[in-house]
Amino acid sequence: MLAGVKELKSFNGGIHPPFDGKSLSKNKEITQAPLPEVAYLYMSQHIGVPAKPVVAKGDVVKKGQKIGEAPALVSAHIHATVAGKVTDITFKPHPVTGARTQVVVIQREGDDEWAPGLDEPQDVEAMSPDDIRNLIREAGTVGLGGAAFPTHVKLSPPKDKKVDAVILNGAECEPYLTCDYRLLMEKTKEVIEGLKIIMKCLGCKNAYVGIEANKPDAYDKVRSAVGEDPHIKVELLEVKYPQGAEHQLIKAILGREFKPTQLPIEAGAVVHNVSTTYAIYEAVKYKRPLIQRVVSITGDGVENPNNLLVRIGTPIEPLLKAARLKEDANKVIYGGPLMGIAQPSIADAVTVKGTGGLLVMRNAGEWQSRACIRCGKCVDACPYGLNPSLLSILCESEHFQQAMEFNLMECKECGCCTYVCTSRRPIVHLIKTAKYELARQKARAQEAQKAKEAQKAQAAPAVTATAPK
Repeated sequence: MLAGVKELKSFNGGIHPPFDGKSLSKNKEITQAPLPEVAYLYMSQHIGVPAKPVVAKGDVVKKGQKIGEAPALVSAHIHATVAGKVTDITFKPHPVTGARTQVVVIQREGDDEWAPGLDEPQDVEAMSPDDIRNLIREAGTVGLGGAAFPTHVKLSPPKDKKVDAVILNGAECEPYLTCDYRLLMEKTKEVIEGLKIIMKCLGCKNAYVGIEANKPDAYDKVRSAVGEDPHIKVELLEVKYPQGAEHQLIKAILGREFKPTQLPIEAGAVVHNVSTTYAIYEAVKYKRPLIQRVVSITGDGVENPNNLLVRIGTPIEPLLKAARLKEDANKVIYGGPLMGIAQPSIADAVTVKGTGGLLVMRNAGEWQSRACIRCGKCVDACPYGLNPSLLSILCESEHFQQAMEFNLMECKECGCCTYVCTSRRPIVHLIKTAKYELARQKARAQEAQKAKEAQKAQAAPAVTATAPK
């Protein structure tokens, strides 16, 4: 334990793999990835309504130019990540959801210049909270820890909800990933400035930085950057997954609990991870849209694990080749091993805003699952106090409504249960499938109700007005 640290902050449940894989890339400094010859920009790279293209085939665009307009509050703008020509607007399977999603294709041409009005220093001190939120919204900033929730919405709490704590999530508890760690090490000052921008935007005087104990150098560096500021505290956290999840982070640092179905605002807190906070700094301080992010390319399937600053929409195949993909590598995962999404092919996959890592594995064998033996390990590991064993059995047998009675929707799909399962049951997969089916049933019921109401309205006798006698 570090000198002066009395105890590590933590939470109930959770897991920690004996090998977390971070040593593969943690000492690799951030380097700029080659610019893509063609950028594929999905109009849905966030939670909420997909953006709508505001360019047409044949248009010439500059770097940072808005090409997708957010049509609703819970949505995010999309910007050109390279200068060039729009060669197509089509539909492709999304690398995370698998759903066919609209994509703007840009062939890189000309100089890598910013669009007019961008990349200009701003006077943050003179800004109001609304000014800050507007810059963040215009930059298309979303949560870069995986959820991709539009950041301007997160920074616009309801007037009846008071925020008294901002938490910077520097835990990076997902095995293998080191993109946030490298930002903490290389962009310490900028990340802390981003944290202060968030505090100003929310009118919040107190902030906390949570860093896991396996990153003592980052802990020391952040403490040095914070200095004597009495309003920012740096907390050392137990090394345990999912320490970086909002519920667990708030419990560990503030000692506050709230329901898994509730948002952190119910506990008076707002949480942003390191990559998001750096993106906020870039958007507010320099008026730079979110067009690139740090991606950890790691795993035993590459000879040269690294941390690259990658333009969003870059095909992953050349990135993997640059990391020297091994011949026997047979699985690529977007993200880490516990919450990541395995890719069926690398040929068509590209990075999106939420791509924090590309994990490449060798000798990833077939998943052989067996019947649940009721050992209870998943119950002990669940950080939300659920019974994953029971939920998986109910979901597998398609008793979805009964699963709802046992708090199916409170599952955050962190993967702790699947990791510890003696029978290697695909617990998270079964739960995800059940949630998808319930959502589909609800959508069908709503469509049927609308059709019924329309039919009823059509059958109703017309009422005509008569002139007074």
